Amino acid sequence: MENTTNYQPPKSKWKKRLWIAFASIIGLFIIYVLICGLSYSTGTRTGVVIKLSEKGYLFKTYEGELNLGGVTQGDGTLMPTRVWAFSVKGNQDSIYNAITATQGKQVRLHYREVYKTFFWQSETPYLIEKVETVN
Repeated sequence: MENTTNYQPPKSKWKKRLWIAFASIIGLFIIYVLICGLSYSTGTRTGVVIKLSEKGYLFKTYEGELNLGGVTQGDGTLMPTRVWAFSVKGNQDSIYNAITATQGKQVRLHYREVYKTFFWQSETPYLIEKVETVN
């Protein structure tokens, strides 16, 4: 006797759902990585570096503060100083060395502001790319 019925066991939907969930997670991670690299703005800030320290347990970054100075009003009063926080990626030792060499002097820091940073890149969205001494 021949068996003329082609019996196929029902396909389980959980495998398909698992692959869709896995592909969604990978897609969201790729989008997050692309967003973290986007540059929001670029610019310069001029002032005196008052702090520069290495931070992090596993991933080291350099975090610093730039004193932008006080703002004088027309009547001779001086507004309090403003401090700007910035970051230098841990693998950019040349920028770190340039900043430490100019500490206490007037400097111009060229920065790139990113939309979002990874936790191992920096604490602030302002990443320093170039350092100049102002005369």
